[in-house]
Amino acid sequence: MNSRELGLVLTEQLLGADDLHYGLWGDGLEPSIAELGAAQQRYSDMLLDALPPPEPGPVRVLDVGCGTGHLMAQMRARGYVADGVIPSERLARRVSARLESAPGDPSRIFECGFEELSSETAGRVYDVVLFSESFQYIDLDAAISGVCELLKPGGLLVICDFFKSGHHGDGGPGDRSFGGGHDWRRFRERMRTTPFAPLRDEDITTRVSPNLDLLNDLLQERVGPAAGTIGEYLAGNYPKTSWLLKLILKKKLAKFRYKYLDGHRSAATFERYKTYRLLTYRYE
Repeated sequence: MNSRELGLVLTEQLLGADDLHYGLWGDGLEPSIAELGAAQQRYSDMLLDALPPPEPGPVRVLDVGCGTGHLMAQMRARGYVADGVIPSERLARRVSARLESAPGDPSRIFECGFEELSSETAGRVYDVVLFSESFQYIDLDAAISGVCELLKPGGLLVICDFFKSGHHGDGGPGDRSFGGGHDWRRFRERMRTTPFAPLRDEDITTRVSPNLDLLNDLLQERVGPAAGTIGEYLAGNYPKTSWLLKLILKKKLAKFRYKYLDGHRSAATFERYKTYRLLTYRYE
């Protein structure tokens, strides 16, 4: 199970949500667990609105890192032809099961990494290649090369994801508590050398950062105390085993505590070390 798959499972188990991506807050929607589903749908609507209209002809979209297929089902319902790429066998099965009853043209699910997919193996090129919180997991040069291979001339590259800000590595409180993301400055410099013309760059960092306060509250109020209770139980009933586990896992436990239980998983920390963007480019 990779980190993205783990994130989906924990999102379902802890929050009861069927999407892995963040929610989009603001405009009258107050951050709360009860409103998370509405915020996530608002995020999905934003992505759907970034796509070219599906008429008069078919618009083929490749959803890279398609999660559980939630967004693909909505694309199909709106008239798009949607295929997905997912490297996890478990998630690929879930996507296929979800899309069996979804309206619209049948989808193909490529169970591989994006780097392994080509126009030859896909059997087509696309009008849109979409990365929704998946761009960060792919080597930058490999991602650009793959999009050039799979996107039609004049087609759209859509990226909605976070990047490392200029504060990354400054040693401040919470530095490196958030992993992932390409360096924002390097990404922009690299894109200027590609055949992609920028069309849109929208900074939505402060609209997604409240998700981190929701998560931090959950970690502090539920996960932290539960972990402490389990630790006390093991120390009281299996002292030798508990001591041995703490010794073996000392560094990993310290890293886990720093990242998840020391209060760094917050909106303020996220806003300092990440910049979350909705980007669109035309392939020329």
